Amino acid sequence: MTSETDLYRACTLCPRECDADRTRERGFCGSPDRPRVARAAVHLWEEPCIAGTDGKGTGAVFFSGCTLRCAFCQNASISHEGFGAEIGVGRLAEIFGELEGKGVHSLDLVTGTQFVPSILEALGIYRPRVPVVWNSGGYEKAETVRLLEGAVQVYLPDLKHYSPRLSSLICGAGDYFRRASEALKEMRRQTGENEYGEDGILRRGMIVRHLVLPGCTSDTREILRFIASELPGVPVSLMRQYTPQPFCPIRGLDRRVTEAEYRRVLDWAGELGLGGFSQEAESADGAFTPLFDLTGVLRDAPKQPGPLA
Repeated sequence: MTSETDLYRACTLCPRECDADRTRERGFCGSPDRPRVARAAVHLWEEPCIAGTDGKGTGAVFFSGCTLRCAFCQNASISHEGFGAEIGVGRLAEIFGELEGKGVHSLDLVTGTQFVPSILEALGIYRPRVPVVWNSGGYEKAETVRLLEGAVQVYLPDLKHYSPRLSSLICGAGDYFRRASEALKEMRRQTGENEYGEDGILRRGMIVRHLVLPGCTSDTREILRFIASELPGVPVSLMRQYTPQPFCPIRGLDRRVTEAEYRRVLDWAGELGLGGFSQEAESADGAFTPLFDLTGVLRDAPKQPGPLA
């Protein structure tokens, strides 16, 4: 039987399959073999059926590192630069318990693919009574998603791009849609139809997020067609929060999504019978990006984390 440590010794957890021995070196994701966490705190800005509307929020754990290289990433400090602190599995389990103790509606694990073995071990130590949400960029291997069965109740993946050319340009992964579509089908197999509590909180199921990009609505249309055809009944969260980043070198991504572009996408979703969530124009504001300051990660969090070694 393969142990959690063995999965890090020749890492193929994500579609990059870089085969790095993460006990001695970083993988493509930039991550070691111990969880590296940038923030663990109550988060209010997820969909209402995840975070609620009563101020209790979701207990969000933001993991450092990423299997993608999105040119416009609004969380670049943790995805590209490795901001965060390494902790043990025992401390990660404690964090889960501390967040649930704050009365949150769910436990939101953000971008944790590169730490699946450690997360599963921590969930074996502390078993939350609230739904565990797997919040990812969608670039997963179906085989890795299968490891999560039984430990995760709600999947909240992105489905970013349809075109291999576009995904290669923006996130350095020409196989993005092929891999993500396989992974999302596996997520749906595990959860089945969405189940909600009397309070409206999603207890089991799936929501697919899609960030609408300026000038890319034709790609969005293909994404919506896929969801309607292959994931019937799954709600779609159409995000309007794209905010241009000064370091992004791609022409056309230096502006926000227009009202006409976003309205076009909403109309297509309606024509396809897709339900879900939309955002106001005000969501495209850097103020909604979490501040990564090791809140809740260490018992006595330093003001500044150590450099990514």
